[in-house]
Amino acid sequence: TMRIAVGPESSKVVLEGASLRVGADSDDAKYEPLPIDKVTLSLVAGKLVIEGEPSPAQALRFRSGDDGSGVISVGGTRVKGDVVVVPGKSQLAAVNVLGLEDYLVGVIGSEMPKSFPTEALKAQAIAARTYALNKKLEQYGQPYHLGSSVISQVYKGLDAEDPRTREAVESTRGLVMTWQLQPIEAYFHASCGGRTESGGDALGRDLPYLQAVDCPCAKLPTSHWTLNLKQGDLKALGAGKGGAIKVQGRSPTGRARRVEVGARSLDAVTFRERIGYMKLKSLSFQIEKSGDGWTVEGSGFGHGAGMCQWGARMYAEKGWDYRKILQHYYPGVELQTLYE
Repeated sequence: TMRIAVGPESSKVVLEGASLRVGADSDDAKYEPLPIDKVTLSLVAGKLVIEGEPSPAQALRFRSGDDGSGVISVGGTRVKGDVVVVPGKSQLAAVNVLGLEDYLVGVIGSEMPKSFPTEALKAQAIAARTYALNKKLEQYGQPYHLGSSVISQVYKGLDAEDPRTREAVESTRGLVMTWQLQPIEAYFHASCGGRTESGGDALGRDLPYLQAVDCPCAKLPTSHWTLNLKQGDLKALGAGKGGAIKVQGRSPTGRARRVEVGARSLDAVTFRERIGYMKLKSLSFQIEKSGDGWTVEGSGFGHGAGMCQWGARMYAEKGWDYRKILQHYYPGVELQTLYE
């Protein structure tokens, strides 16, 4: 099973589902039926409170239906499996506990367009499965293994499921990428702009299977973008009026490493974070002064390491199967079936 934090931590968690039952946070817990189909939980003085009543338990586990096969809505996200409500780092966390393969169906439909070729969807399923297992091993014993946002893998529950994504997951069941018999850190991104980035340059993860490789996605118009920045956009970066903004250093693939902002020098990753990941789509960009602001011309979307999703689509359209796609973007890995 996987434990996935659904949404950010919150001061209040609302769960809805037919025939809700509650028990302890354990796989062999006994569940008691609740008289209501909507439950509100909060955190008061570090203690869990359910419907205004303090709970003696530090965590509570909910399921829908006598056999747990029902659906629970968590803040508008519909999920299968159980939902654990537990104090997180600062507020409450709602954690979806479900089988890895069911989790992956919700991930694939959230991370990759369902219209992509079957072999690309299969490659995405294996990459997501491998990434999830790697993180589970890393976070073992923690309240949850992964979040549900782009910081981990996007997971939108049942609303992202589709027959094509389920088929991609089921047809590759148990298949993972390994290096020296361990699940790899299978990073992926939307578009690299023509060449992926090494793990060391993109993520500070100098791994033998995260190397820069060529990719056909540069041919796509959607791989190229323009961003217009005004002086006000850069106040938080310390750029005074008339201050220069320029790239100070680049990686071997041409992505920015450091950016000069006025009198300050910033790591390019920090620069992108401050501007906004959705606005400054990648670190593959050129920047020039334009009127009272700056024009940024860039390519790609994401950190650039590992599998390029749009490149995987193009390779699948050329007739590559999922194995060839994965071995291109993660050179030297082995594909192994860990379970059936």
